[in-house]
Amino acid sequence: MNVITPVDAPDNCRFAIVVAEWNKSITQKLLDGAVATFAERGVAEDAVDVAWVPGAWEIPVITQRLADTCRYAGILTLGAVIKGDTVHDHWINAGVTDGLMRIGIEHSLPVLFGVLTCETLEQAIQRAGGSVGNKGSECAEAALHMAGLLAALPTR
Repeated sequence: MNVITPVDAPDNCRFAIVVAEWNKSITQKLLDGAVATFAERGVAEDAVDVAWVPGAWEIPVITQRLADTCRYAGILTLGAVIKGDTVHDHWINAGVTDGLMRIGIEHSLPVLFGVLTCETLEQAIQRAGGSVGNKGSECAEAALHMAGLLAALPTR
């Protein structure tokens, strides 16, 4: 058996982060966690591009445009969709999830899903640096892992 293990992500890797303004008290903490993790792992500050969008629904459009540039080793998507009194959150979550998966597959590009899909504000708080960790930081770790794994894979 031959196990392919990730190598260190190349020094010239660039990453993008698309983050939603909606629920900014949560999404800012996710962004802070992702940026801190990249810095801790040696990714230069100027190798990380951040694009703010109005809400989670707009994340796939900007992610698609960024993926089209072929500049990035990975794109993190950060948002917080919190259930309200209607099923609106269900449709947002489904559309965003499907769109981001399609972009990643079409581009053979890691598109990391850091869009919280929570029942309550408290659940979101706990996932943005609270007792459950910081999902933005986890996305950055996953992006680095995937960049290294893709670099280790044969191209043909």
